[in-house]
Amino acid sequence: MQEYETLKRLVVEAEDDVNKAIGGNKAAGTRVRKKMQEVKNAAQAVRQKILEGRQTTEPPGASPGSPSAPVS
Repeated sequence: MQEYETLKRLVVEAEDDVNKAIGGNKAAGTRVRKKMQEVKNAAQAVRQKILEGRQTTEPPGASPGSPSAPVS
């Protein structure tokens, strides 16, 4: 899934700046905050893609959150 790969790439890209920010580098902290906003958006894209996948694979008549066992 492309969205998940993007999310992983963004987290890896932030690693160096996170370490610099922990060391007190204020500019790195700013870059980390900006990257974390991108991570947030990428995570939302993953959530949306998973939800789309769930909606297309549910059996007809099933509602989200309902048990999958037939009702007698």
